[in-house]
Amino acid sequence: MIARPDELPGATAAASLQLLKQHSPLIHCLTNDVVQTLTANVLLSLGASPAMVVEPSEAAQFSRLADGVLINIGTLTAARAESMLAAVEAANQAATPWVLDPVAVGG
Repeated sequence: MIARPDELPGATAAASLQLLKQHSPLIHCLTNDVVQTLTANVLLSLGASPAMVVEPSEAAQFSRLADGVLINIGTLTAARAESMLAAVEAANQAATPWVLDPVAVGG
């Protein structure tokens, strides 16, 4: 079977990256302190607009406005867990897509 060029993974990735840069999605990142700067810089380099809002009430409000939410549970604290749960609940209510990065789970 011969694949059409527009069906190849590279073409799909390039098209997705182009859409990302055109839209510049606002991504709410609740991540650990170790990778917070790296996460923000990677998102910026891809054309996204990262925000790291960690207060529980603000995290919930921000998740409703964001285009996507990242939850990274590395170096988890009770306060950070509260913010993450509030953000996920708000994202679910607003139909905002979110991703869980289960750092160090099961290892």
